Amino acid sequence: MSNVEDITKALRDRIKNHQPQAESTEVGHVISIADGIAQISGLDNCVSQEKLRFEDGTIGVALNLDKVSVGAIILGSFEHITEGDVVRRTGEVLSVPVGDALLGRTVDALLNPIDEAGDITGTEMSPVEAAAPSVMDRQPVDEPLQTGVKAIDAMIPIGRGQRELIIGDRQTGKTTLAIDTIINQKDTNVKCVYVPIGQKQSNIARILAQLDRAGALSYTTIVAANAADGAASQYIAPYAATAQAEHLMRNGEDVLIVYDDLSKHAVAYREISLLLRRPPGREAYPGDVFYLHSRLLERSARLNEQLGGGSITSLPIIETKAGDIGAYIPTNVISITDGQIYLESGLFNKGVRPAINTGNSVSRVGSAAQIKAMKKVAGKIRTQMAQFRELEAFTQFSSDLDADTKHKLERGLRIRELLKQSQYQPVEIGTQVVLFYAIREGFIDEISIDTLRDYEEQLVDYLKATQQRLLSELTEDWNDEIESRVYRAVETFTNSYSAQVKNTEK
Repeated sequence: MSNVEDITKALRDRIKNHQPQAESTEVGHVISIADGIAQISGLDNCVSQEKLRFEDGTIGVALNLDKVSVGAIILGSFEHITEGDVVRRTGEVLSVPVGDALLGRTVDALLNPIDEAGDITGTEMSPVEAAAPSVMDRQPVDEPLQTGVKAIDAMIPIGRGQRELIIGDRQTGKTTLAIDTIINQKDTNVKCVYVPIGQKQSNIARILAQLDRAGALSYTTIVAANAADGAASQYIAPYAATAQAEHLMRNGEDVLIVYDDLSKHAVAYREISLLLRRPPGREAYPGDVFYLHSRLLERSARLNEQLGGGSITSLPIIETKAGDIGAYIPTNVISITDGQIYLESGLFNKGVRPAINTGNSVSRVGSAAQIKAMKKVAGKIRTQMAQFRELEAFTQFSSDLDADTKHKLERGLRIRELLKQSQYQPVEIGTQVVLFYAIREGFIDEISIDTLRDYEEQLVDYLKATQQRLLSELTEDWNDEIESRVYRAVETFTNSYSAQVKNTEK
């Protein structure tokens, strides 16, 4: 009998202490579904950019808030979603997993692994959209990020925390420049994020293999939204990739992120906007297409020391048509970034690679993002190349040239030859300094243009074999004593090389 009394007492206590709780979830239903866009009714309190969950677990993001429906993009496959399906609000914004565990991995637009290397563990969730650091949270961009590309490091330097646009027609070497820069970050403690947008899977696989061969994959995350993934994934991928970069930056890391390319990103957003029946503007792009890229690129910064001193350096890529840098999307991105590297089809077809047009290229950070030695030896290279381009165009119509003009033309031809560089072969900054010193002091003036590339290759081998300590010191300082050692090294090699060439000719 006591057992019955105990049970009765326990039930009465539980009833007495019961606190009723009601959970309310706003539920809507799919009105229509087509081309990755769902119109949903019943979500009266839904907010813009809110994460939505469909009946089968598929994720959507609310973009349009109309009077009678919500327009949402669907992230992933939508063929199995039908009219009448239940859609629930989550009350949160879209978030993705971020962390060091993503380094060395290939992931999709929501940072889920697609490389068959197993699950990714040890991550934390971070919102895809985030406010850019304020002015007070930043510090000046004055620490160089070496690209390993001679023409860029000498004339268009990039600093950590900068946004430098790579722009040019298709097949002019834009992606190659970006991949060279990623490869050059080996052993520099700079983490990298590469975001191919709307690219063919074969191209992504080729780049992945190249990074692996160069030993660059271990510090790089590849966020792939290829051409088969649809507009929604291509739209969200750069923001998700930036969330990963921001996580590393907040931990005091320096990060390089490459968006390849934002032209396709803008096209994907235009497709989404037209399907959502937003009013089209110029070239059918929606009115907020500038904000599309400004809120993305403004997240690149160099944080102050109180926030850890980390940085995000971004290299957005834009593809032009027939060299038209005054088109809508190119001018938008040019106005957002801190400079641009312009690749010209004419130079590329002439065999000048990288095909950088130094006249139209600029870095608004400038020499503040160069080491001391590079400032000293390469200060006049840009001016000399500008004079050379002008004289080269002018002298096509004249054969009677004075000695000074001939000298400037010969020097310009030699500089252009030495600025040529094979793809996926970045040059260390110390070696670059010595090469530009040889140009400045006129050591190359007596070398035949046909043998300049051979001269460069042998000089690099000589420096690596005999001047490793000097190359290391050049990255730290530049003074009279170091300059005299550089002079002796270049003079010794040039005399030896000239004698070698004369013996060969005999």
